[in-house]
Amino acid sequence: MSGTIASRMSFSSLKRKQPKTFTVRIITMDAEMEFSCEVKWKGKDLFDLVCRTLGLRETWFFGLQYTVKDTVAWLKLDKKVLDYDVPKEEPVTFHFLAKFYPENVEEELVQEITQHLFFLQVKKQILDEKIFCPPEASVLLASYAVQAKFGDYDPNVHKRGFLAQEELLPKRVINLYQMTPEMWEERITAWYAEHRGRARDEAEMEYLKIAQDTEMYGVNYFLIRNKKGTELLLGVDALGLHIYDPENRLTAKISFPWNEIRNISYSDKEFTIKPLDKKADVFKFNSSKLRVNKLILQLCIGNHDLFMRRRKADSLEVQQMKAQAREEKARKQMERQRLAREKQMREEAERSRDEMERRLLQIKEEAQMANDALMRSEETADLLAEKAQITEEEAKLLAQKAAEAEQEIQRIKATAIRTEDEKRLMEQKMLETEVLALKMAEESERRAKEAEQLRQDLQEARDAERHAKQKLMEVSSKTAFMPINSSPPALPADIPNFSLMGESLSFDFKDTDMKRLSMEIEKEKVEYMEKSKHLQEQLNELKTEIESLKLKERESVLDILHNESADRGGSKQNTFKKPEAQGRRPICI
Repeated sequence: MSGTIASRMSFSSLKRKQPKTFTVRIITMDAEMEFSCEVKWKGKDLFDLVCRTLGLRETWFFGLQYTVKDTVAWLKLDKKVLDYDVPKEEPVTFHFLAKFYPENVEEELVQEITQHLFFLQVKKQILDEKIFCPPEASVLLASYAVQAKFGDYDPNVHKRGFLAQEELLPKRVINLYQMTPEMWEERITAWYAEHRGRARDEAEMEYLKIAQDTEMYGVNYFLIRNKKGTELLLGVDALGLHIYDPENRLTAKISFPWNEIRNISYSDKEFTIKPLDKKADVFKFNSSKLRVNKLILQLCIGNHDLFMRRRKADSLEVQQMKAQAREEKARKQMERQRLAREKQMREEAERSRDEMERRLLQIKEEAQMANDALMRSEETADLLAEKAQITEEEAKLLAQKAAEAEQEIQRIKATAIRTEDEKRLMEQKMLETEVLALKMAEESERRAKEAEQLRQDLQEARDAERHAKQKLMEVSSKTAFMPINSSPPALPADIPNFSLMGESLSFDFKDTDMKRLSMEIEKEKVEYMEKSKHLQEQLNELKTEIESLKLKERESVLDILHNESADRGGSKQNTFKKPEAQGRRPICI
């Protein structure tokens, strides 16, 4: 009796010590979160908590993934979290990932956070080569990824080598061509520069629109065996079920659209697909594990439900989300346009200011040159005046010597009456004196002319000095009336009031604005069709350009299959036309 009581007491004490909470770690594509959860929580409680934390409303695309014995599994929402065969070591780790993919990302993905999570997941799958992507499309996708991360291209900021540390291309594509990282960066940057003006969400959406056209996008592959024991691959995606050869994951041998499937079931390891046409054969296959069959059935049910849901009218919740998304997109678009106009006007004002500063500097240089010319003119005038004074003194000295020579002649004439010899001597001396006097007179006349010329040069120098002073006064008057600080031009009257100085932004929507935006959206649709054609031409040009650098011996099986499919004109969109042309014979593979 006492032993029974003691065992009951020990059991009750152990029950009281059992923890009531446990820690869960959630890993998304760009972050990690930890939550404290109650033991009684179901999968839905944890899933809703994660969605509320992320601000995610389009919850039907996502799930919580974990791994059990090297097999991927998804947390069911109707059972307790700890009831699953998950590792019990805390923190219990789950990956928050997209479980189902949309048929058309542009029409189905409404919230920006939903687009961003899909963008990160698809980008990682392409880089990890879980989704095959042709080389030329890989370069284009890389350019949109760069636009989403770095914004508009600026040659002053995004210089050579700015992508050296970025993982943008699959290793298969890099190894396939004899191209250096600099050559790849040059081609990515060339397309990156063309995406100017696209916001992050727009660049990510363009990335997804291109990626969804690849053959392996959104397909979950499972290894199966048919009734003959032949190994095949089963692909499950948003459009239906597909049967592939294990060596060719790009082109399905046969496809079952969801609207042509009547029933899907499994018993132990045998899986059965019953077509809607009761006369058609039932397709059966086996998988290696029972857990895989459960996962296949879970993906089939979820994809089929979404397939049927897309073909019905949107629920009220989805309609509200789409309306809010349209309003938010319109508001952002108009705000971006307003900011673009503000930026353009600011740039024009800065250019005008720079032009005025340049003109002012030019005027200052002209004033400095005029001032230097004036100083040189003054110095030249002083030198000419000094030279004229010296010449005038020399002329006076020569005139004085001429007068003295004349007096000497008169004295000689007065005393030249003595002897004949003295007379001849005197005549000779007189003749010499006359010649000397004549030379002195000519020299005096020449000096007088030179002095007159110097006076004229002095007068011209003074006139030049006066002209230089007048030009300097004109330049100074221009500088005095030139505005130094130019205020930016006033905003047009139709632009709403917008301040960048820390005040709150205010904006009033008008019906005219919404009508104008609607017209712009329609115009953008037409432009998008033209851009799509231009984009395909660009892809073909890039493919032709880098084809000569391809190393044929490094081509993978998927590369060869993709090229053959492209030569045949095959695409992802005509996959479901093959069974109709071939009948139901491919079922017996």
